[in-house]
Amino acid sequence: MDGKMLECQSSWSVNIIVRLLLYLAHTWHEHIETTHQNRYGSGKLSLPQTELYVIYTGNRKSRPEWISLSEEFFGGNKDFLEARVKVLYGDRGKKDIISQYVDFTKVCQEQIKEHGRTREAVLETIRICKDQDVLKEYLAEREKEVIHMMMALFDQQRAVEQFGYEKKEEGKIEGKIEGKRETALSLFEMGMPIETIAKAVKEGVEIVQQWLSGVSAAKP
Repeated sequence: MDGKMLECQSSWSVNIIVRLLLYLAHTWHEHIETTHQNRYGSGKLSLPQTELYVIYTGNRKSRPEWISLSEEFFGGNKDFLEARVKVLYGDRGKKDIISQYVDFTKVCQEQIKEHGRTREAVLETIRICKDQDVLKEYLAEREKEVIHMMMALFDQQRAVEQFGYEKKEEGKIEGKIEGKRETALSLFEMGMPIETIAKAVKEGVEIVQQWLSGVSAAKP
């Protein structure tokens, strides 16, 4: 069964083509499994013909119609691997579904800037879009569902940001510890007593001893 694979992004990145190819590989894997085809056999596999799309909702002066894997990643060499993603932008004020989705997203981004990722931002987005006849029928029928979905998305984004912040802080701490350890090793090689080294790097004697245990054992 042929089909389309689509992702949305508000920040421009040609990496979208790599993400879509990874999704496509996963989809083909599941298709092969569910159709009980033998990927190691001599017979040619039957694969769905899949079109790749990205809906871009950000602001961008240049609006390429396609993103090419070979052009973006392999200097235009199409000899061995090629894939192209069609970019959909929508046209503000038009009533096709893509344009309305882009309009909804841009209104939402504006409200987030004003109100943050809050319920108020979601409610204002829905109100404005209804007034401007953007996805009006859908929002009227599924307003509660949209509110729930948007709030869940906000929570997920906050969780991702918090995870990134925590990992960044962990990296800073690990970097400081590694710096102290290297300083301790250098001071030890210079013949400085462990107690003095511990004071210099502001760590306990036991910790410094652990750092230096391998070096101490190797010394004659």
